[in-house]
Amino acid sequence: MSYREMRRAYRQGSLDERDLTPDPLELFRAWMERARSVELEPNAMALATVGADGQPRVRFVLLKELDADGFVFFTNYASRKGRDLAEVPRASLAFWWPLLERQVRVDGAVERLAPAASDAYFASRPYGSQIGAWASPQSEPIAGREALAREAERLRARYPEGQVPRPEAWGGYRLGPTRMEFWQGRDDRLHDRFEYLLDEDGWRYRRLAP
Repeated sequence: MSYREMRRAYRQGSLDERDLTPDPLELFRAWMERARSVELEPNAMALATVGADGQPRVRFVLLKELDADGFVFFTNYASRKGRDLAEVPRASLAFWWPLLERQVRVDGAVERLAPAASDAYFASRPYGSQIGAWASPQSEPIAGREALAREAERLRARYPEGQVPRPEAWGGYRLGPTRMEFWQGRDDRLHDRFEYLLDEDGWRYRRLAP
């Protein structure tokens, strides 16, 4: 079968103006709660960045917090995404929930969390993940899997469980949304799309063509 023959009809739901909320974060929370009940990893999100070279780069990360100021995720500041965000502190997110046939896109500016907030989240991570944050020079070439495993074992001997400090080069970011789009798949590719835009008067929305 060729890729051209891979297609399916979208018939799980619809999205109308009466379904919208004045604040798009409220609608996002409702959609996320629904996704949590059916999707495998509903907080997985594609994060797109661009550096000084102008080359867009995208990868999946996990949403770890949503507050009134935006979407929070954590990573190594020296990783490729971290370097991009240091050069161009703006990014885009995309959530895809295939069982619900829904998609959410988010654009906005990105800033680092305060150190205390990153400390608190790091302390809540499983021990193995804490060690992994120290062991991995994220996005850099390594000699092999064995070298990574040896470094992890060395760090386990150095830092007992419950005594792992947060690496200085690891922490959180928050994307403050200025644009959000909600997409509901529909039959015949006549999908429902609504775009929210933030201006000095608050959020406004409009329907977009599929």
